Amino acid sequence: MDRTKKLHIAMFPWLAYGHTMPFLEVSKFLAQKGHRISYISTPKNISRLPKLPPLLSSNITFVEFSLPQVDGLPPGVESTAEVPIENVPYLKNAYDKLQGPLTEFLKNSNVNWLIHDFEPYWLPGVAAPLGINLVLFCLFNATALAFMGPPSALLGEFRKRPEEFTVVPEWIDYPCNVALKHHEIVNHIKCMDDVSDFQRMGQLIQGSQFVTTRACFEFEPDEIKLLIKLYQKPVVPVGLLPPSLPSNEDKRDDKWEATKSWLDSKGEKSVFYIALGSEVSLSEESMRQLAFGIEKSNLPFIWAVRKRPMGEGLIDNIIPPGFEERVSNRGLVLRDWAPQLRILAHSSVGGFLTHCGWSSIIEALKFGRALIVFSGASADQGLNARLLHGRKVGIEIERNEMDGSFTSDLVAKTIRQVLVEPEGEAIRANAWAMKEIFDNEELSNNYLDGFTRFIEEFAPSACYNQI
Repeated sequence: MDRTKKLHIAMFPWLAYGHTMPFLEVSKFLAQKGHRISYISTPKNISRLPKLPPLLSSNITFVEFSLPQVDGLPPGVESTAEVPIENVPYLKNAYDKLQGPLTEFLKNSNVNWLIHDFEPYWLPGVAAPLGINLVLFCLFNATALAFMGPPSALLGEFRKRPEEFTVVPEWIDYPCNVALKHHEIVNHIKCMDDVSDFQRMGQLIQGSQFVTTRACFEFEPDEIKLLIKLYQKPVVPVGLLPPSLPSNEDKRDDKWEATKSWLDSKGEKSVFYIALGSEVSLSEESMRQLAFGIEKSNLPFIWAVRKRPMGEGLIDNIIPPGFEERVSNRGLVLRDWAPQLRILAHSSVGGFLTHCGWSSIIEALKFGRALIVFSGASADQGLNARLLHGRKVGIEIERNEMDGSFTSDLVAKTIRQVLVEPEGEAIRANAWAMKEIFDNEELSNNYLDGFTRFIEEFAPSACYNQI
């Protein structure tokens, strides 16, 4: 087969920054190989993406679809970061209404492959009559996907009650401690609409030519092998897609100079960084306990605090009155946006209190930072928390399994264990050793090469277009 003939590949990510960015990274790699990319999203999500390198701009076209208005979704909202978790079902409803414009685009665009996210369960019915091949690109790791199970479990009557998600499933064929806590699955159910995430995933696994996931055999060998067995089709990992540090010209890094100066004054690996992602909204009481725990740790820190969606607007996350004044000699609070990658790369940072989004974990382990584990709003984050704790690269903050509550004393204790106490030594060493996998550009490129070859060699030659 002639690999000099190039493909037209459409990309269709879910409406979250943690999804649009990895889709863009894969798009850039495919474009470097000479393939033509149509990157499909809504105007606001596309505008948030970084500027393309000039050499790639001719091979990547951004296709903007306006997000249809639906009852319950405030006008202008286009991403998960702009709505509280209980309103995410309205966003899914609006996303599903992109089926019409996407179908028209595909009918008229001679697309060979469509690489899509885990939400658009209706895609196989659109793509099959048009002869378009589908790739389900899961931004979860293989551990989370293995826990979710085969299509028969995702689409069947299995696990209908929350407590059935709190045990390791029967199909896991390797030693495993990964399951959800009761409060995590209850929170996840809140952000499902009439078609559950499990149904969406099940239908898309069945309807795709193959599945790819943000994973690698070096970190999850048993999990990837099990997925191939469960799905009964190829699972081709795309690698970890570790991000690169932004260039000095990145205008969003205005905050960096002041932050760098503050970090430069601190000892090596003495600081911990706190960020809970764009979608985690804590109650006032949880925010209070977290803040007091950070304070009681008596260690230097940087806390990135985002505004959170509430009703039809954004409000400041609730930091207890007087907190910033009391910790001003050893703490830095950054509001709205923080140069996270630069902070994690700095030699003064030793640990990261994280909500366990997979992108944030990859960024932390790229720099060998030990993890203070605090699972966030979505189910995969709880599974990631168990994975990190089990792999001994972090310690999970103990919480009430039913309602997720926790105390400031346990927060402070866990921070100190991970950063400075003797019992955290192995955690710190294990996290540092992870750089070999998570900061390995050659390994990452090998996975992207393998993924690209699989697409090129899978497609029948009749599907190719000379571009």
